[in-house]
Amino acid sequence: MTALLSPPVSRLAPRTLRGRLSLVALATAAFLMVILTVVFNTVVRHHLQRQADDELRTRAAAVATTVDTGRAGVRVLETSNDELLDTNVWIYAGPRLLERPPSATANSPVTRAATRLAARRGQHCATLEHAGGPVRLCAQAIGDAAAVVTALDLAPYRSSADTLLLASLALDAAVLTCTYVLTRLAVGRALRPVRTMTDQATQWSAIASTERFGGTGRPVELARLGASLDALLDRIRAVLRHEQQLTRELSHELRTPLSRIIAELDWWQARPRSAADTRTTHTAIADAARSMRTICDTLLDDARGDASTVPGTADILPVLRRLTERLDVPGHVQVVVDVAAPHLKAGVPPALLERIVSPLLDNALRYACARVTVVALRQPDGVRIDVTDDGPGVPSSFAGQLFQPGRRADPADGHGGAGLGLPLARRLARSAGGEVTHASGRTPGAGFVISLPAG
Repeated sequence: MTALLSPPVSRLAPRTLRGRLSLVALATAAFLMVILTVVFNTVVRHHLQRQADDELRTRAAAVATTVDTGRAGVRVLETSNDELLDTNVWIYAGPRLLERPPSATANSPVTRAATRLAARRGQHCATLEHAGGPVRLCAQAIGDAAAVVTALDLAPYRSSADTLLLASLALDAAVLTCTYVLTRLAVGRALRPVRTMTDQATQWSAIASTERFGGTGRPVELARLGASLDALLDRIRAVLRHEQQLTRELSHELRTPLSRIIAELDWWQARPRSAADTRTTHTAIADAARSMRTICDTLLDDARGDASTVPGTADILPVLRRLTERLDVPGHVQVVVDVAAPHLKAGVPPALLERIVSPLLDNALRYACARVTVVALRQPDGVRIDVTDDGPGVPSSFAGQLFQPGRRADPADGHGGAGLGLPLARRLARSAGGEVTHASGRTPGAGFVISLPAG
């Protein structure tokens, strides 16, 4: 049964926060108004009944003054207000009825009720519900021999109570209506900053925009919400920047093996080749494809934050030789590799070492005039690899921006590059506990120092 009823109930529930809060306020106000209305009308009816009883007792006391209970028995004295006093008055001498109202018969329901009430002795009141309308009766004993019973029509009192009930219900409806309207207005005004924040969030760009919600001039709750949303925007912005940086780095690193594949295919398609030439081309393409896979694995591992925890060591000399063989070295440039110890090891995986050294070699070959030198040697705290060239060097005014992504000293100098290789090399080295620095003061040319933990 609950499962059958819950969907319609959920459809009837307001979908907006303002509607739900207004409904809660309306229900709370309705609950309180019902309690107050019940209490108020109960008190009013009790008060009206007490008024009726007071009037009846006053009339009974006035009639009791006209009853003589002397030695001659019980008799009713004549007074100037007999007609007024005789209205709805019954006088009993013991169980015997002495007088009754002219409009009441001896066997009428009111007379029988008055008789029963007089027989109880003392002061008692009772309400009689009959076809003629509700009647209130009160009895008062006169000594031990007589009793007076007075009656009062309760219809005017009931009518007054019903009128008050209707008036209170109308007032309740008006109060509830005002409560609902005012609550909606107040909640709508209170939620206006939330709507403003929502509109701002749909208009802002998480990357380009520097706008933030802030908390100036807002309530404490909304200020805290704004601060949380600002922190979330900052994290989203950082993640998107990281993704863009990863995309640029992948594009930068994959450009060289892709260029090699294209060059091999163009060379192979230029004219008919022998089987040996075809095998050589296939080998070169396969080697470039493996290099691309290694590049993707290395960069993606670093992007996931795993590069700093990948175990392994690398023989520096084979890695450097493999890199120089793969690179497209211009004919006028000579690459010299010098390793102080033949079995010198670095405390990083071979693929990561390649990705650290490769951008520095690419940069050196791009600017070198005749010579590029790679020197590896042992240091007390690890190993060091120096990559130097005899090119124009790094302008002193640009040295502070050298490792910023996308920055180049002179983009129109005729050399390729996107300004991403050096920042990538430094970031990968730092992820492995090392560092890449610029050897300032070297002339001519540029020099870079790679510091890595020893293997």
